[in-house]
Amino acid sequence: MRPDISQGMQMLAVLALVLALTACAGYRLGSTGPYVPGTHSAEIRSFDNQTPEPALSEALSQALRKQIHDDGNFTLETRQQGDIIIDGVITEYQRNGLTFQPQDILTARDFEVTIKAKITAIHRTNGKVFVEGNVSGRTLVRGASNLVEAERRALPLLMRDLAFKISDLLLSEDW
Repeated sequence: MRPDISQGMQMLAVLALVLALTACAGYRLGSTGPYVPGTHSAEIRSFDNQTPEPALSEALSQALRKQIHDDGNFTLETRQQGDIIIDGVITEYQRNGLTFQPQDILTARDFEVTIKAKITAIHRTNGKVFVEGNVSGRTLVRGASNLVEAERRALPLLMRDLAFKISDLLLSEDW
């Protein structure tokens, strides 16, 4: 006796439905932080730049404000009323050659630019430091003929990477 094909298709459809419903059981839509998004506000202070590279502080502050705003876990406070105060120091800015010109092994063609910062986040009400740590960001730069212009174009990418990592560090901490 042959099994009915439509019965086999029904079993397959039921199995597919069960798999589809249970496959995303651990997925969480929205914030993954330990608190409800938008219930805390953040104030970003200007970072101290201890490197000889100019304009890093402004670029980082702008990227971090954008990241926190876009992320939505914190509301961005601009009138010194934030629940947390984010402060820091840019400690290092480095350019390392990755690939070199075929005829001139001293002239780099591609660079990795890294930036390091020491971050401190303080809870305004009790003054408790709840995040303190070193964070680094990196990006790749194609030097081509004008290294200064290439670095200028890569600066927003570098700061976006660092801002994302700072935001991730803030969200990983429990209040």
